[in-house]
Amino acid sequence: MQSVKVGYSVLFTLISKHNYSSSGHFRALACSHGTISSACGAHSMSTTAQPVVIRIPRHMQEQVENVKQVRGKNKVNTIKAGKLLIKSKNPELNQSAGYTLGKFEQPHLSSKGWKHNKSFGDYFTVNNTQRTPPVVTEIQDEEGDKLKEKSKPITFHNLHLCPDLVEALGKDNITRPTTVQLQTIPKLLKGYNILCAAETGSGKTLSYLLPVIHKLQAEKAADSESIETTPRTRSVIIVPSRELADQVSAVARSLCGPFGLMVKTVGGGRGVGNIKLAFTKGPPDVLVATPGALIKALRRRYLDLKELSFMVVDEADTMFDPSFSGMLESILAQTCVACDPSETQGPGSTRKAQLVVVGATFPGGVGEVLSQVTDLGSMVTIKSKNLHFLMPHVKQTFLKVRGADKLLELHQALKAAEQDKAGVLVFCNRASTVNWLGYSLEDMGLRHVRLQGEMPASLRAGIFHSFQKGQVDVLICTDIASRGLDTQRVCLVVNYDFPESHTDYIHRAGRVGRVGSMEDGEVLSFVTHPWDVELVQKIETAARRRTSLPGMESSIRKPEPKAAEEEEEEEGLLY
Repeated sequence: MQSVKVGYSVLFTLISKHNYSSSGHFRALACSHGTISSACGAHSMSTTAQPVVIRIPRHMQEQVENVKQVRGKNKVNTIKAGKLLIKSKNPELNQSAGYTLGKFEQPHLSSKGWKHNKSFGDYFTVNNTQRTPPVVTEIQDEEGDKLKEKSKPITFHNLHLCPDLVEALGKDNITRPTTVQLQTIPKLLKGYNILCAAETGSGKTLSYLLPVIHKLQAEKAADSESIETTPRTRSVIIVPSRELADQVSAVARSLCGPFGLMVKTVGGGRGVGNIKLAFTKGPPDVLVATPGALIKALRRRYLDLKELSFMVVDEADTMFDPSFSGMLESILAQTCVACDPSETQGPGSTRKAQLVVVGATFPGGVGEVLSQVTDLGSMVTIKSKNLHFLMPHVKQTFLKVRGADKLLELHQALKAAEQDKAGVLVFCNRASTVNWLGYSLEDMGLRHVRLQGEMPASLRAGIFHSFQKGQVDVLICTDIASRGLDTQRVCLVVNYDFPESHTDYIHRAGRVGRVGSMEDGEVLSFVTHPWDVELVQKIETAARRRTSLPGMESSIRKPEPKAAEEEEEEEGLLY
């Protein structure tokens, strides 16, 4: 009986191996007797025995055929003629730019096994599928319909901005509005509160600066003719860092020059005397400030936010972060924000402020804060088409590398960029890593500068400016340099430490391929830890599916009403 079982299992193995199941029977070299055991014995005794046909049950044939089909299933061919979207170290995992994954089709990821130690040295690249960032190519009217004069070039004159302002833009070779500018500027000119969500490098700064300056010069002319001529600070722009404040101020000064509008900057870490100096010659028309410095100015009553015409919150994903949200909430509580466009017009004493919130992502607490100062239903939301997508015009490479080998890989990348005289940003997650990496590159003879939040204000001043001017080509920094800063000369971003979230990755990658950049940008990311791999796999999945990155918000959620029980508990605590 045992010999029968063994022989039966051997036959099943031979069936699956030699592909004989489709004929319905199996020809075996056995003996002429009826049983398998006796046949085997007879075969050993006689070499002239004839083979016997042993029939296999039909259900067993079907089972073997199913196993063969599952094991031999071919992978979906994702390669077509033309350019590659995903280029992997393993050519079988490449994906053509012309291939589209099915709705329920699971992508074959190059980073699937990257948590294993044997994956070090593996890589894949998301190639750029277009050369330039998206730019408006057709003029649209207020209803969104395309105008008949499609051949007419698109300029800022179509947005009904004053000629002097358009001329100031022309001096910097800025003549064509981007998509976000085309959508945002007309709404701001009409007095609406705006929530603008657009990808990095899309021209968000000009989208709010141009209408602010246009309306400020019109208000100044109207106020000069009226009895009330008391000077006041009429617009405040809040940004998260001193470097961004200096950058926005520089752009505002170049645009405000023809109109005689005063622009001042106040930032943290420079002392109260520096803040007071900004108001010695009278209240500025445009004040660019960090939250901490603005709070100090309010406590000393250098300005009154109730007299504002504009309140702009730039880089909202950072400003509504817990580190800034408390100060921002206090600032907004002192501002008279309009709930209707009609409230932004009229005499200066009755005029209320327009609120402009600009960013790429928005934390969950945005709705709760804004609902305390204005009607959320009155805010116009403007979203970019490519929001939260990987930038299609930037090449992005992911390299699985050991932590001990990252310095060598970085050295090779910087040496290659040095030949092209290109600007390079190297991002680290910690200030201590910035300092250590800087010392290591000094030993290698590579010239660079460092920028991180723990530096004293005296050291930070001018570091980024020197990088922008091309005095040095390599800047090692933390995420302080990833928010809003204009980096048109940057051609390479290196994530020495892989970012801790999708939001940080988008902002870092957004330092290249910006509007106005002359050369194509590239991002190189070192992937070391298992938690890095999880983020990379989500990024690769989004790239292969051509979808936005998961878990990122671009709209304001209205705060949920408190439950009756919670209200009763709060009332009970009061008595």
